[in-house]
Amino acid sequence: MTETLHPQYPDLLALAREAARRAGELLRDGRPADLAVARTKSSPIDVVTEMDIAAEKLITGLIADHRPDDGFLGEEGASSGGTSGIRWVIDPLDGTVNYLYGLPTWSVSIAAEQDGETVVAVVAAPMRGETYHAVRGGGAWATGAWEGERALSCRTSAPLEQALVSTGFNYVTEVRTHQAEVAARLIPLLRDIRRGGSAAVDLCDLAAGRLDGYYERGLNAWDVAAGDLIAREAGALTGGRLGERPSSDLTVAATPGVFEPLQRLLEDFGAWHD
Repeated sequence: MTETLHPQYPDLLALAREAARRAGELLRDGRPADLAVARTKSSPIDVVTEMDIAAEKLITGLIADHRPDDGFLGEEGASSGGTSGIRWVIDPLDGTVNYLYGLPTWSVSIAAEQDGETVVAVVAAPMRGETYHAVRGGGAWATGAWEGERALSCRTSAPLEQALVSTGFNYVTEVRTHQAEVAARLIPLLRDIRRGGSAAVDLCDLAAGRLDGYYERGLNAWDVAAGDLIAREAGALTGGRLGERPSSDLTVAATPGVFEPLQRLLEDFGAWHD
């Protein structure tokens, strides 16, 4: 799948897959029975556990051992510029609250950027036994309970009223209240709305044909860097507000026929502000 791609990408992909595998095993097998909150972020319910921190240290340490000149941007504090032109964007545990409660929808998300563009992406969902990956220009793929690698392709576009769309809610009370108001206006116009709790998994589910669309406000680069590339390589469209790229204001991803009407509704409903 990578014969005509940049010669560096297969090595980056292999390293990302190994780092995601090891971090996923640490999180799955090393979760203590008395798992505790290490600190909070945007609000008292936006939590970080000791395992988030341990997983990020594992990922950055492994990558730095192989590629000491690369940069990092990690949710739990990893930040360095690097000199190679490659930066790793890492969410060591996307879906921390799910993980804290023992719910299965959480993931390890690792992306490699070259000159600001994501070129390699891996999302591991250990409790599903699935790992999704993509190289820019090389399609999106997954491994799981089936034999070998499976090429991912988003669903054939349904009419908006038949679209199954996922979203997420912020941990700041005022923001999530507004998000609930937007969802209440949107849901009568769709088949239904889901809320999984991991942006990376939602984007991979879109890539795998399990959703027709996804949107969320307030995401950071590490939340979407890997999932965005996987969704796009599977044929989905991604963006933010009208004419913009995904951002903390708004991230929208959907099958080609659902993307534009969903994005316009979200703009009309003011999904990007209070």
